[in-house]
Amino acid sequence: MAYKLRTQITDDSVQDFLASIEDDQKREDCYRMLDIMQEVTGCEPKMWGKNIVGLGSYHYVYSSGQEGDWMLTGFSPRKSYLSVYLMSGMVGKNMTENLNKLGKHKMGKSCLNINKLSDVDEEILRQLIKDSVQVMRDKYPTTC
Repeated sequence: MAYKLRTQITDDSVQDFLASIEDDQKREDCYRMLDIMQEVTGCEPKMWGKNIVGLGSYHYVYSSGQEGDWMLTGFSPRKSYLSVYLMSGMVGKNMTENLNKLGKHKMGKSCLNINKLSDVDEEILRQLIKDSVQVMRDKYPTTC
């Protein structure tokens, strides 16, 4: 039986989702993040599930034969932080160096968590997103 990802692209409105964010600062940060990601990717945003804004997509095939599509980059406003999805993880030129210069954040495998945009250097954040997107475009077939 083929594995099906639970999180899929939906027809839900990105603008309606962002407008529904109650916290003013988080909502403003999300609109700014959307602007940054659209500039970097050249892609239009789509909702992935109920609370992830994703831009672009890539197609992957694992050695097991499992395959699917996932966002090229994206973000999600969480209760205490903003999750930024850097799908390349820590792969890419200067990734570690730029993370060290970014400012206050926590990094998982492919998830960069920041409390608010004012805690980080926006130009470094933009470069991290740009580098991650380039790694993914070099490695996988991608679409906008």
